[in-house]
Amino acid sequence: MQNRTSKQGSVVLVALLLTALFGCNNQTSSQAQQSPTPVTSANQLKVVTTFLPMYWFTKAVTGDTAQVEILIPPGTEVHDYQATPANAQAIANADILVKNGIGFEEFLEATVANAKNSQLKEIDASASIKPLDNATPEEHARDRVDEHAEGNPHVWLDPVLAKQQVANIRDGLIAANPENKATFQANATAYMQKLEALDKEFQESLQKYPNCTFVTFHDAYPYLANRYQIKQVAVVEIPEDQLSPTDIQTTINAVKKYNVKALFGEPGTDNKLLTALSKDLNLTLQPLDSLESGTLDPQHYFTAMRANLQSLESACQ
Repeated sequence: MQNRTSKQGSVVLVALLLTALFGCNNQTSSQAQQSPTPVTSANQLKVVTTFLPMYWFTKAVTGDTAQVEILIPPGTEVHDYQATPANAQAIANADILVKNGIGFEEFLEATVANAKNSQLKEIDASASIKPLDNATPEEHARDRVDEHAEGNPHVWLDPVLAKQQVANIRDGLIAANPENKATFQANATAYMQKLEALDKEFQESLQKYPNCTFVTFHDAYPYLANRYQIKQVAVVEIPEDQLSPTDIQTTINAVKKYNVKALFGEPGTDNKLLTALSKDLNLTLQPLDSLESGTLDPQHYFTAMRANLQSLESACQ
């Protein structure tokens, strides 16, 4: 009897343990299925920016309070960019679109129309900035259609005007999302202070070379030159794949005509033809970055601009 009772007790004990074990597992499983999924990202502001500097400035202001996307991949030619269906979809899902303006993003008007987002708010980062005319003397080896009918759009290369663009983006974000006003203001102030410090660096360095003249192969630098009293005297529009005798002579004429001290080309392009041409002219071909490529870190603006400053100093000495 004692044996039987003991066995029965053991069976009951095992049964109770198994019931408790499986009951606990079932309860945990049920609780896991019923637990709500976090929705933090779904509630965030969705912001689409057109190209890299607009992404940097916007992300610097929003911090982690918004999802910020970029339409044009870094390193892609912006002037001739053709929008994709993914671009239209991104705009369709966005709350805000941030653009440089001054006619730079030629693809944008039709893409926004195709997106059919009636709630979309647009921020023009260049609002209230008076564009410079395409007044730089240009020596063209070949005919071309003017790319910038509304004026030169490369305002982000002037730290002072970049600061104005950040302020415009800040104000547009506050208008669209006032609950994050304090964050937008604090982040914008921190970034703008860095832009002010960068402006001082340029002033202190380049004031030593007020008569420095240079030729570029991309008409991106009149704002930078205008700010710091250096002179972009010519833009030599030549193809980078093959230089004809006419192309070479055009560059030589520009260098002699304007007593040029420096030639600047886009960084990251291994153009042996331009390097050879610069040697023939006894000028160093320096890199000057238009900031249309680089990392997505908003601090990269300062890294790239300081590299530009080093190139200008080296060339103008």
